[in-house]
Amino acid sequence: MAEIISKVRRREKDTDAAWSAIMTNSKIFALSEKDSRDAGLLHAKVKSKHSSFGLADAFVLSAARKLGAKVLTGDPHFANIEDAVMLS
Repeated sequence: MAEIISKVRRREKDTDAAWSAIMTNSKIFALSEKDSRDAGLLHAKVKSKHSSFGLADAFVLSAARKLGAKVLTGDPHFANIEDAVMLS
């Protein structure tokens, strides 16, 4: 969520509208210690193939997999990742 709000602000768009859209269309949950471990392991695995894959991306992907969801993104770090749907 922070990445999206940051991008919206940098583009001088309406952050309140973006926040509302995220909150309306997303499932928000708190991370556990196990979630952090899982994201770290996933980060190490994906980063070995895609050197620019970030830790925040690993948290997003790990959470999506845990929820049985897809990551909807335009972020090229998710290209060729099965659980991601690339938006243009």
